[in-house]
This record gives sequence, structure tokens and C-alpha cells, in this order.
Amino acid sequence: MDVNDSRLTLPRFLDQVSDAFGTRVAIHFAGRNTTYADLREQVRELSRALVGAGVVKGARVAVHMANRPEWLVSAYAAARLGAVVVPVNTFATREELRHILRHGDVSLLLMQPSLLKHAYLDDLLAEEPGIATGESGRLRSTALPQLRRVACLGLDAGRGGVQSWPELLALGCDVPDALVDAVADEVHPSDDGVLVYTSGTTALPKGVLHTQRAAVLQAWRFAEMLRFGPEERVFTTYPFFWTAGIAMSIGGTLAAGGRLLLQESFDPGAALDLIESERATAVHAWPHQHKALGEHPTASSRELSSLRKIDVSSPLAALAGIEKDEYGAGASYGLSETFTIASAIPADSPLELRHSCHGVPLPGMHFRIVDPETGEQLGPDQQGEIAVKGSSFMRGYHKVLPENYLDEDGFFRTQDGGSLDAGGRLHWTGRLGNLIKTGGANVSPVEIERTLEKHSAVKVGIPVGIEHPTLGEVVVLCVVPTAGARVDAEELRGFLRERLAVYKVPRLVLEFSTDELSYTGNEKVQVAPLREAARARLEEAGVEIDGYRYVKREGV
Repeated sequence: MDVNDSRLTLPRFLDQVSDAFGTRVAIHFAGRNTTYADLREQVRELSRALVGAGVVKGARVAVHMANRPEWLVSAYAAARLGAVVVPVNTFATREELRHILRHGDVSLLLMQPSLLKHAYLDDLLAEEPGIATGESGRLRSTALPQLRRVACLGLDAGRGGVQSWPELLALGCDVPDALVDAVADEVHPSDDGVLVYTSGTTALPKGVLHTQRAAVLQAWRFAEMLRFGPEERVFTTYPFFWTAGIAMSIGGTLAAGGRLLLQESFDPGAALDLIESERATAVHAWPHQHKALGEHPTASSRELSSLRKIDVSSPLAALAGIEKDEYGAGASYGLSETFTIASAIPADSPLELRHSCHGVPLPGMHFRIVDPETGEQLGPDQQGEIAVKGSSFMRGYHKVLPENYLDEDGFFRTQDGGSLDAGGRLHWTGRLGNLIKTGGANVSPVEIERTLEKHSAVKVGIPVGIEHPTLGEVVVLCVVPTAGARVDAEELRGFLRERLAVYKVPRLVLEFSTDELSYTGNEKVQVAPLREAARARLEEAGVEIDGYRYVKREGV
């Protein structure tokens, strides 16, 4: 796909795949099938409604839903009008949700009322009087000053200033298809398309703004790199509020004419039912979810021979009869800022190549390895910091000036270490900073530290990431108590659980004294020695976390 192709917009992408695969099933969810033709028609219906609701090009439309068909319908309907889709993390705390809606300048919120223990609608109405007592389409909230309308699935009638879904759809009754088509014709690949909020090195999520081109370009790339075809049936747990879910699962599957198998929340038993009954060919899930699937009591009795496009390291591989390492997507590198992969090689590349590098720069992407301190460009095989720019790179951080994150040549310094060899292959070696990546999610130590400032028993609280074979890293909290105080680990975890998303809550709390910590010249705690001390304690005690027991390493 030419990176300058004028068809690289979300409305043209949906039209392309619907024209090619109209009668094929695009989505299977809760026992129901949605064909490509059905999906396009539902998107057109909602697009008409959004025009009737006053949505114009550039408006910010938030989608606060789990992995369900309505997420796709909502996102593509908004994108069809040239609006900017703002996916909302379904694990977000109330503070994070408020930040996303306000910082993202959201004018329309499309949502579901609840998910598991999360009462999204009740919380929204309780915390925002301007919505609870307002008039739909004319909301007035100083806390969310751009928000004018909220529509919610599953309501028989509106609640306060929140419309039911049928009421929203009714707004499109007098909107002609010709107008919707005329609006879609004015959507350009360079237009703002998706604003993704991702946890980073700051306490609150940062907004990563992407063009329409980035989302579509990555869809075609994933279909190619994953070697997907129309026969693909892809079970995915990757959340649609992150770029991997949008580009790899949704985009790669639809670009190939495959079928998405969706589950609103992950349950290994129900997931195995779906994988088995729908004859899934691929599973997109985090390592700990693969582990949960493979170790489920019923897993060994399942008929899983349809699975072919999974890594041999997955516990599902042996159950599917996969013995040779002939497929894997691990030889790649990317970021939210590059809408996932910026370098990659096909998943069926020779084993030796897949295990020796992290791909080659994709068309339109440019890499440099630079000295982390001076910014000087380094040569082949020299270790430094990865810097990147190119066709799928973000428009920018929302409300941040570009000179604050780009160097003078327009490259983005990733804070990841690595090198480029003489053949142009990328070799990623890990984070240069202290961002913790657990179960596929980024966790900011700064956010946890700031939350701990409100706890009277904590003098110093430093979260560290400890390596884990299935989660990547686990969050371990190292605490120095205030004088005379006693730290209760479970009470402290409960305190954090009330204030942070569940995946950010430390798995373990370790108590340290002040003299056990190492400090920099300006009296900051040195994280690297503390991480090693925490790991040593886990190994000394033989602690087990998520099925993995830490044992003392040889020579250490």
C-alpha cells in the first residue's frame, strides 16, 4: 500500500472491505453475526444520526465501550464524518475519565451503561450535575466544557441529559444518504482521525493524536505481516481503546476479510468455548491470558486444531498440535506514537530471522540510533536510544508543542534502547527509563507515587517493575514508612485500588528502611539498585506471582 494513497481514510477503508467481502461475517459477538454489509449499513445509520446531532468534521467523539460491535459502529460512523474518535479506557478511574473527556475536548460521548463492576452511567450522572439535570444536545458543564451530548446503549428511555440509543438514531431520520456521502468525500488521509490516551511517564494519560492515514495504513500492514486471509477467524482480547486493538485486531482482520470473535470481558472458559465453536485460527491476547487459556481445566479436552496463527510459545500451541516454530509476530517494534508497528517482518519469516531482530523499518518509517545524552547519531551495531519518525507517526501529543517532544530533525526520542545493524535490522534492548509494562499495559510509577502522597503511613513509596515470564513485568511497591507508623500491605493495596485502575495496583508491597536506599547527588532515590534489592527479596522468600516462583539466580 502506497503511503500516499488517497484511499487511506477510515470511511474509504470500510467501503473497500465491504465491497469486497459484503456477505462474509465480519463480527461474531454474543451468538450474533454481523456481516460486512451489515456493518456498513449500521455505520451509515449512525452517521446520519450524528449529522442530525450536529457532529461536524473535527469534532471529538468519545467511545466508552468494551470490545463489542457497537464500538466499531460508533468509531467508523464518527470517522466517516471526519470527526476525531477518542477511545476511552474501560479500566479508567473516574479521575482519568474526566481528564480524557475534558483534555480531549469531547463534545459527544457514546457509551455503554456498565461493565462488570463498573457503573459508568450511574457514576457519570452522580458526579456531573450538568449532565444529570441537563438537556441532551444542550449540556452545560463547567467540568466538561465542550461536552454537549451523551448517548448510551441499553436504555429504554433517556436519563437526565443522557439520550437512549434509539433517541440518538432518530435524529438521522431526515438526513439524506447523499449528505453523509458528501461529508465522507471531504475526509482526507491527513485529517485528524484518532486521539488515543495512553499511560506514560506522567501521572495522567497523555493524548496521542493520529491522522486517518495512520489507522488505515496499519490495518493493511497488519493483514500483510500476519499473513491474514479471508478464512481468518481472530479471537482477540486486545482492548479497542489502544492502538493494538484498533490496528492489529480490528484493522488486520477486516483488511483481510476475516471474522472478529469478540468477548466483552475476558473469561478463559467462555473464551475457549468461542475459540472452539467458531474454529478460531488466531488468538490475540496478552501472555498471561494465553497462560490462563492453556491452563484452564477444560483446555486439554478442547478441539483446537483450527488454531494455526499463534506463537509456538503459547500454551495453546501444543493443544492445537503446533510443534514447530514457524509463525510469530514478535520480530517487530512499535509504540502508541507510531500506531503500533514501525518495524516488522512477516510472521512466517524464517525462525532465525524472527529470533534475531525486531524487524526492518516499514515503508515510510525512518529510524536513528542516537546517544541518549548528546543526541549524536550512532553508527551500525552501536547501542543507543531509538528515534523514529514517518508515515504512521502521530500528529503529535494533544496540547503539547512539538518542540517539547521532537528533536531538531523531527525525530521522536522513544526512551527505548537498541541498535541498527549493517543490514538495517532493528534490535530493541528495552526501556531506558522506568516505565513499567505489565500485561500489555503501561504503568506510570509517577502516578502511583503521587497517589501514595495521600497516605499518612508512607514516607517514601517507589514502584518498580520486576521481570515476569507471562506478564512482562509485575509492579512491586517499595515503601519506607513514616516515623512511628506501620505499613499494612493489604490495607495499602486496598487504598491504591480505590484510586487507581486495577492493573496499576502493586502485586506486592515490600518495606525498606531509609538507610537501605541509594540516592543520587540531588537526593532522588536510585531506582535500579532498589529494583535489584526488591528482586533479591522475592528470590530469597521464593515468592510466587501468577504461577511463577522467583528463585535465586546462579552467580547472584
